[in-house]
Amino acid sequence: MRERRIGPIPVGEIGLGACLMSNAGRPDEGQAIATIHAALDAGVSLIDTADAYAISDEDFGHNELLVRRALATYGSGAAGVLVATKGGHTRPGGSAWAIDGTPEYLKGACRESLRRLGTATIGLYQLHWPDPRVPYSESVGALGELLDEGLVEMVGISNVDSTLIEIALDALGGRLASVQNELSISMRSSEAEVSLCAARDIAFLAYQPLGGRGSASNLGELHPVLRQIADDHDVSPQQVALAWLLTKGSNVIPIPGARRPATIVDSTQAGMVCLTPSEVDLLNRGHPD
Repeated sequence: MRERRIGPIPVGEIGLGACLMSNAGRPDEGQAIATIHAALDAGVSLIDTADAYAISDEDFGHNELLVRRALATYGSGAAGVLVATKGGHTRPGGSAWAIDGTPEYLKGACRESLRRLGTATIGLYQLHWPDPRVPYSESVGALGELLDEGLVEMVGISNVDSTLIEIALDALGGRLASVQNELSISMRSSEAEVSLCAARDIAFLAYQPLGGRGSASNLGELHPVLRQIADDHDVSPQQVALAWLLTKGSNVIPIPGARRPATIVDSTQAGMVCLTPSEVDLLNRGHPD
């Protein structure tokens, strides 16, 4: 797999979003670990997780613990894997979700993530969501303190617009390694942020790159242009969707989710799909002629 960079760290151009292996409808642990191992076998070297990826508050931290077990059982081959986790999303009770972007909470959440992941430092620590009750510069400033303390090697932000990216850059003294927003053929609202990140040498991690819940399995029906191009290349519509995202800029790293080994293996083949300029134009417009 070809590589792209997050800060100074090279990673495979397709990462793995691990969320689906811990939320509702998740596979059993054996299948989940097999899925992560299949991703690593295929050249994935970025795994994106979060402390809040779980079914409920009683399950908090499930995904980080799962990633830890998967890497431990993979052996020495996991040494070069960059684990990116996130803090600031909370599970206040049952299956509910909430946000806490206070510096005190984020620092404590980072330490708990370190404990669950079983590492001395976190490769990439990301602020999961902006907290409207807390000035964004204060939330991001807490990540800067974690950098200064050596608890994290790089920091990123997620679910942000261009204004918040600029605030984060200022609060961190330019030390912003990544932005993670939703981006797919179905959700294109972050294209301005992709361009800003490219100009500032910031990696853009595209989550839900195959569309939201339930759309990955019927991409060809939702977007006939994908089916048309996929048939021409004898590949899956999912591979075409990811290949198109890779054309958005050398800073873009899609992180598709998966619950089965076959799903992530299919996604990792996207880099071998060579789209023509006319095909990219069709996908940019979102419809066939």
